[in-house]
Amino acid sequence: MGEYSKALSNYERSLEIKKIALPPNHPDLAASFNNIGAVYRNMGEYSKALLNYERSLEIDKIALPPNHPDLASSYSNIACVYSAMGEYSKALSNYERSLEIYKIALPPNHPWLATSYNNIASVYYNMGEYAKALSYFEKAHEIWKKSLSPNHPNIATVKENIEIVKEKL
Repeated sequence: MGEYSKALSNYERSLEIKKIALPPNHPDLAASFNNIGAVYRNMGEYSKALLNYERSLEIDKIALPPNHPDLASSYSNIACVYSAMGEYSKALSNYERSLEIYKIALPPNHPWLATSYNNIASVYYNMGEYAKALSYFEKAHEIWKKSLSPNHPNIATVKENIEIVKEKL
């Protein structure tokens, strides 16, 4: 609904309750920091988003096994903020770390893998590295073709991205 201040207030209140009720490195605390980070990201307050996403990641690193999908999501969220800030090398390294975890934690044709490839492709595109972008968009396309319905919007979007990149080459 775009009511970010209300969402933020509720998430922060929830976090305060969890801080009292749970141990300091409980995964539910990480989830709260993640939710707060998402609100700040949607508000365009990237430094606050990063602070919360990084706190979420710190907790996840302690609370979860090293190849847990939630860790991958945390790296991806951080990457998304860096990408929005135009800090593409930082975005790329976080997206790549996310992809490494997903490759271990998920089956080879899981849609989240395709999303990771697509995100990396977008960063390469923004960096002007069109050949690399094309390779990653094509990987995303192959997985989505196998894992989503033929009329899914992700498939249409990635096909369009592939054509746009091909025009740049």
